[in-house]
Amino acid sequence: MPAPGMPVPMDGRDHGYVPPRHTPFVSQPDYRIYELNKRLQQRSEQQDSDNIWWDAFATEFFEDDATLTLSFCLEDGPKRYTIGRTLIPRYFRTMFEGGVTDLYYLLKHPKESFHNTTITLDCDQTTMVTHHGKPMFTKVCTEGRLVVEFTFDDLMRIRSWHFAIRQHRELIPRSVIAMQDPAMLEQLSKNITRQGLTNVTLNYLRLCVILEPMQELMSRHKAYNLSPRDCLKATLFQKWQRMVAPPAPPSETGRTPARKRKRKSSSSMAPGNMNNVGSGKKKSPGNFNMSGDGVPTDVMVVGEPSLMGGEFGDEDERLITRLENTQFEPTNGIDNEEEFDGGSGNQPPTSTTQSSWSSGDTKPPSTPQDEKPVVSSN
Repeated sequence: MPAPGMPVPMDGRDHGYVPPRHTPFVSQPDYRIYELNKRLQQRSEQQDSDNIWWDAFATEFFEDDATLTLSFCLEDGPKRYTIGRTLIPRYFRTMFEGGVTDLYYLLKHPKESFHNTTITLDCDQTTMVTHHGKPMFTKVCTEGRLVVEFTFDDLMRIRSWHFAIRQHRELIPRSVIAMQDPAMLEQLSKNITRQGLTNVTLNYLRLCVILEPMQELMSRHKAYNLSPRDCLKATLFQKWQRMVAPPAPPSETGRTPARKRKRKSSSSMAPGNMNNVGSGKKKSPGNFNMSGDGVPTDVMVVGEPSLMGGEFGDEDERLITRLENTQFEPTNGIDNEEEFDGGSGNQPPTSTTQSSWSSGDTKPPSTPQDEKPVVSSN
């Protein structure tokens, strides 16, 4: 409770009103335009030819990769000029070199849209006001649409600036019209700008069409202190190297090539060849241990493909594990030759031939000429 006689704060809380909670301070886009106007008004006549001041102005309000675009229509057709960050300071400087004494932008009903990393200001009713002192005081109002994209950070610098000019008006004082000098009236009837831009600015925009592609040459000359001819030769040589250079191999792109699996020929998978391969010193995972009767004693188990492993490539690679068959018996589960041959697919079963495996003969039956005999080990 305040002391008697002290004024009660009129914040509305006694009437059930709670003031809204303040959000963290983020500069508004239209306020950044106001700051840009204020910085231009702080310019002095001595700073019109000072490159350091104009570079500092562009650094304060424009990103390093910012672009400025102007689109308007002249007598010979529509024009569109886009300049980069290095040419933006010179653009504002030419406005004052062409006779402008004051420059500011007026925004009416601007719209803002927020994105992840940018804030876009879109104002369809934007007026660029310039004051001219020569040959007579004239106020030029250039109307158009301004679309400015800011970075969503503490600096809120401009990433892109696009001003589409629709029309312009040139205003002169009424007292000047009262003059009866015909020569003066004829001079006042002529426009001093074209679509609100001075001739100095228009000539600079035409020159930027040539200067913009030459930024690489200028940067090389500033960095290495080379002559213009040497800068041009070095730039063309680098571009020629990039054109004729072969594409990078797949290993350099960061992706390991898939391993190709080699398939063994059918002749090497014959029982006789398997036995011979198994007797070598070094055994590969694809070889089988054979018994004396030509029957494999190992079992190869194929696992499921590893989707999350690092070895899985384009092909369906699976892990193969060798398991030893400890319960193997040469004559276990084989009753006759017909079932064995029929299951293997080497010889069609016949009903008239008696199985030689059940006759007690230890020697295998004679095989046709197109089949290879099975080598038995003693």
